[in-house]
Amino acid sequence: MQKILDPGQIEALASRAVPRLVLPVPGRLFAARAARLRELATHDSLGGYLGFAAAIAAAQQAALDGLELPPLDPAACAVAFAHGMPPVPARGLRRGPEWLALFARIAAALAAQPGFPPAVAATGARLAALAPAALESHAERLLAAEDGRDVDPAAAPFVIAALQVYFSVLAAQLRPEDVAITERGGTCPVCGSLPVASLVRVGAPYGGYRYLHCGLCATGWHRVRVECTQCGANRGIAYQSIEGGPAAIRAETCDGCRSYRKIFYEEHDGAVEPIADDLASVALDLLLAEAGFHRASANPLLWQPAD
Repeated sequence: MQKILDPGQIEALASRAVPRLVLPVPGRLFAARAARLRELATHDSLGGYLGFAAAIAAAQQAALDGLELPPLDPAACAVAFAHGMPPVPARGLRRGPEWLALFARIAAALAAQPGFPPAVAATGARLAALAPAALESHAERLLAAEDGRDVDPAAAPFVIAALQVYFSVLAAQLRPEDVAITERGGTCPVCGSLPVASLVRVGAPYGGYRYLHCGLCATGWHRVRVECTQCGANRGIAYQSIEGGPAAIRAETCDGCRSYRKIFYEEHDGAVEPIADDLASVALDLLLAEAGFHRASANPLLWQPAD
């Protein structure tokens, strides 16, 4: 008897030939994000915060100039590859002092930005005065947080900005073919962090495929479509959007676990960027919360304290 496969099964079988991993290109990652945020800020009710986020991305791009990180330890990477573990684990990696230098450059750039509330400069100055051990403690709490507990929302954007640069540069050292990816991987195969959203891409060799986007190192990894990226269910999946809103932005909801993540479509807007467009679509988050859904993971630039 012939077996009829549903769309998810067909894509799962085909995915053996799909590029499974899209590694970041730090040299243009943050500049593109800054440009997108500046564009979105001009016609969004959150324009003030999006402008701040654009300044963060611009400071991140500038902090890359002259940055040199030691190469990854080949032996440690080989062990990670052999056991299907993240080769650059956000939790557990012994970070070099370079990330603290990145933090200092980014914090100074943001504190010097004109036009932002005085609290921005005050937060930057407060953090810059901390001892390295205290900054490391901030970083550890931030990397371990999943629901906002123990996170200082004002400090988080400054700290995560440096960590994003640091981990994206490390991730860029890898080869995609070496990194193990599970069929239903819900965390980044490079650093183990949660995805901020997913992106359906256009253009060979990625066109038509969905990639989860890491909020820390900006790695993308393939995940079949019409499947909950939180619990793995492929039934009870729906796509929510704001009537009259951008066609490139939807939320993939799951009736089973009542969670959602946003999904962006490059075919409708080639400039869409997961972290930027997620920030600019907070109205969709509010509507989904009213409908009884919860975000599967937070945007690293917008932490909300847990209730």
